[in-house]
Amino acid sequence: MSYSLSFLPEAEEDIINPYFWYEEKSKGLGEDFLRIFYATTAEISRTPNRYPKIYKNFHRSLLKRFPYAVYFYVNKKEIIVYGIFHCARNPYFINKKINNRTPEK
Repeated sequence: MSYSLSFLPEAEEDIINPYFWYEEKSKGLGEDFLRIFYATTAEISRTPNRYPKIYKNFHRSLLKRFPYAVYFYVNKKEIIVYGIFHCARNPYFINKKINNRTPEK
């Protein structure tokens, strides 16, 4: 069963900075980052409960090859991506960020 997948506006913004950073480091690397990110979110939409709950009811999926993680919430048949954060970030900072983000209804 496939779940619907949506992104909070802040989560969409989270992906822009790493894309440009990697693209500046090496042409095409930012594109690789985006491809891996979208492949990860596609896998999340197919099997969201395979990923561990890290904080409250938020799950986390690590990106391959890049030190970033996708934080998401599963609600029945819907997945909401709350943020994409660098794995070196302080967990307290990440928890605070996702707590302050709310889905638009």
